[in-house]
Amino acid sequence: MKFIQIQHNKGIPKYKQIILSIEKTIEEGNLKKDEKLPSINKVRLEFSLSRDTVLQAYEELKKRGIIYSILGKGYYVKSTEINIKHRVFLLFDELNSFKEDLYNSFLVNVGKGIQVDIFFHHFNSKVFQKLIDDSNGNYTKYIIMPTNLVAAATAIKTLPVNEVYILDQTNPELLSFPAIYQNHQKDIYNCLSLGKNKLNKYQNLILIFPGFREPFGMRIGFEEFCNDFKFKHEVITEFKNRAIKKGEVYIIPNDRDLVQVIEKSKIQNLKIGEDFGVISYNETPLKKIVENGITTISTNFELMGKILAQMILKNQKDQIENKCHLILRNSL
Repeated sequence: MKFIQIQHNKGIPKYKQIILSIEKTIEEGNLKKDEKLPSINKVRLEFSLSRDTVLQAYEELKKRGIIYSILGKGYYVKSTEINIKHRVFLLFDELNSFKEDLYNSFLVNVGKGIQVDIFFHHFNSKVFQKLIDDSNGNYTKYIIMPTNLVAAATAIKTLPVNEVYILDQTNPELLSFPAIYQNHQKDIYNCLSLGKNKLNKYQNLILIFPGFREPFGMRIGFEEFCNDFKFKHEVITEFKNRAIKKGEVYIIPNDRDLVQVIEKSKIQNLKIGEDFGVISYNETPLKKIVENGITTISTNFELMGKILAQMILKNQKDQIENKCHLILRNSL
């Protein structure tokens, strides 16, 4: 216990003095991995502190991954890497090329001294709930991609309220949390409006919308656009076994469906951009060259990662909309 130093007339909060004392002792090599710390009661009595003050210090070190606790036994040193100031829990829906761009941008911009542990729920509510439960109390920041999972808000609200950030999709139940997000309803409406002159030469707009992964706002915005501008339109759950008709435009959120549409067009000897049109979601380098260029609706995922990093570093509590853009190419 001699390594914990508390000065009652010092301007630094008592819980921070406990943290600094433990960090210094670890740095000097006098506390090693798996060594036990003094109990909360022992520190409390020694320095005439409240239990909450000591607990706050220990829990902060625990969230940063420096110490761990065993129920009924106490707290122990977990890591001697005391330079980690934030330990971030990052929960993605899935990993794909554009999410990888977001993730890499976040890592570059968040800098050193921050440990990021990434997990994936794969649109599975049970996996989502378990990952939330297992992480609770073990991190200083929680970044969650809730997608459209049922009861996601209920699970998220069990986490420390001031440490949660929402990524990519939000909803009315999560408006109390800071977020960097896309407004999918507005985005598809605005982007289709920008491409309206190109769309006018087609007779039918078709959104391929399985509804499992895709944001609900995407469908709403698509139907609003078609109704407002009097476009004949359809929403289908899958493309499989469908024949492409001349004069159709396919709006395709999922790249697997994009591949199927392109393959089918070759079988039918139809030319993209002339016989029918394609608008894909989410920009990737390959879409610049496939079929002489695929038109895309996409947000800037690198910018999203950069803004997210700034929010974490500055402890910002804003809700920031990351806007989408229409990138016109020969497929339309």
